[in-house]
Amino acid sequence: MTAETITADASGTFELGDLPVRRIGFGAMRLTGSAAFHLGTSSDRARSIAVLRRAVELGVNHIDTAAFYFSALRSANELINTALAPYGDDLVIATKVGPFRDWSGEWGTSARPDQLRGHVEENLRQLGRDHLDLVYLRRMRQDSIAEHFGALAELREAGLIRHLGISAIKPRHLAEALEIAPVVSVQNQYGLDAPDPEADELLRMCGERGVAFVPYFSVAAEGGERGAAETPYEEHVRAVAEAHGVGPAQIRIAWTLHQGPHVLAIPGTGNPDHLAENVAAGALRLTEEELQGLNALHTKGA
Repeated sequence: MTAETITADASGTFELGDLPVRRIGFGAMRLTGSAAFHLGTSSDRARSIAVLRRAVELGVNHIDTAAFYFSALRSANELINTALAPYGDDLVIATKVGPFRDWSGEWGTSARPDQLRGHVEENLRQLGRDHLDLVYLRRMRQDSIAEHFGALAELREAGLIRHLGISAIKPRHLAEALEIAPVVSVQNQYGLDAPDPEADELLRMCGERGVAFVPYFSVAAEGGERGAAETPYEEHVRAVAEAHGVGPAQIRIAWTLHQGPHVLAIPGTGNPDHLAENVAAGALRLTEEELQGLNALHTKGA
């Protein structure tokens, strides 16, 4: 089998509340090429639409986006709407609120709790939906998320949101949110090259509670928003990749998925070849020796 023929089914499934998704999803941020995210120029519009449609053809049914994913030329939500509406019954679109940008792209301060309804409604408008499958509250350095998460919980009760998640949190915020409403997913930075004891603790806590853990920048390594970079891990990762006949990014995705059945991956790309490779990473099975070696690198942080 080639990368082009492997589908997201190979990654397995996990339920976000009552919504089953394949563990390999798609992150839409890179489609915009927004300078605010240090991602360079926008991908060609027709190519971006083709990538989204191809992702669904390859079995991806979990797409991660946000209304603030936009550049001067591209809006991730608009691209998703154009490419995929009318949406399939099994397609889950996750978005997030908390940060916001004005029409010029300038970042504002964190949204107040009373502003979140407007942000949810903007995502609904852009995506052409009458409800949102999953909305993350992206924490913006607040000590407590109770007031903001409570506002989203009210919108869930009103039927605008089906499920709730939280993002960029510390372990204590998961317990705080669960006191208010069910949490189906946590989205935090996490990756092989980014050791973080708090992220490891969150991954464990989510597994114990049946909550999905969805890392972002898990492929970008130390480059974070700036993209993948050479790291002290690279030599080891490349050796494992060569043993499987794949690229280092695929090994990073596979390692992420090996961290637990509740871990989902949302790699993003505007390149159709990279899309096929990312999806195919869900079929990779690392040996116990390979996994132990990569885990040791992650734990040591060097």
